[in-house]
Amino acid sequence: MISLAEKGRKFSALHQTGTFILPNFWDTGSARLLEHLGFQAMATTSAGFAQSMGTLDGSIALEQKLEHCRQVAQATQIPITADFENGFAEQPDATAKNLQLLAQTGVVGGSIEDWSGEKIYDHTLAVERVQACAEIVANLDFPFTLTARAENLLRGVNDLDDTITRLQAFAAAGADVLYAPGLSNAEEIEAVIGAVNKPVNVLFRPVPDMRLSEYQALGVRRISIGGALANHAIGATLGAAKMMVEQGDFSWVLDAAPRTVIQQIFK
Repeated sequence: MISLAEKGRKFSALHQTGTFILPNFWDTGSARLLEHLGFQAMATTSAGFAQSMGTLDGSIALEQKLEHCRQVAQATQIPITADFENGFAEQPDATAKNLQLLAQTGVVGGSIEDWSGEKIYDHTLAVERVQACAEIVANLDFPFTLTARAENLLRGVNDLDDTITRLQAFAAAGADVLYAPGLSNAEEIEAVIGAVNKPVNVLFRPVPDMRLSEYQALGVRRISIGGALANHAIGATLGAAKMMVEQGDFSWVLDAAPRTVIQQIFK
């Protein structure tokens, strides 16, 4: 059984050199599958988890999120970082206290957004929230990687300069990793990486034609995939279900994972 401290050290070390893929699971089964495939670390997805609970992104309560993280951390051995949305609070102290609760679940990282679910936080408040979380992280007894997210490009605020300004401020406030989901091309990614002094996480989705080698060449440290795998699973299930209900066709089962493979993953 790997210790929490060792998981934290391993996750932190992944951000020092090179580029790694951080896949996002949506439940314990998908987490164990990703671990089985040999990924070095993995992350939750707020959208994927919400969908697995029969609701939409942004509808999950704090206790549900914490229990989800706790269950998966207990069932796996590789480092996990959590999509912790806006920290389930607005004020810096409350956000930091919730992050401390997250750190008690067994995960060794978490991301905090500057998006409330309805609006982008004022610059000063956004930075104060990151600073409060960084202070909490600094007092933990194991390494915890704090990721700060600048959400405006993903939320319809097309302002790369403001994104960079926020990321620079988040780095100065103590964030370990910087993340701006919504970057749409290699030029924007390059501009962000050139302007900051901390490891950068990139969401693959907006630029799906890029391959790992291209991200590496740009200096990206971490590539996450958000809810894409969860959506892919939903798409496959929808396709199979439509074949049955519309055509009475069960041939989709030929593409299902064999029982022997499933037994090997979950043994």
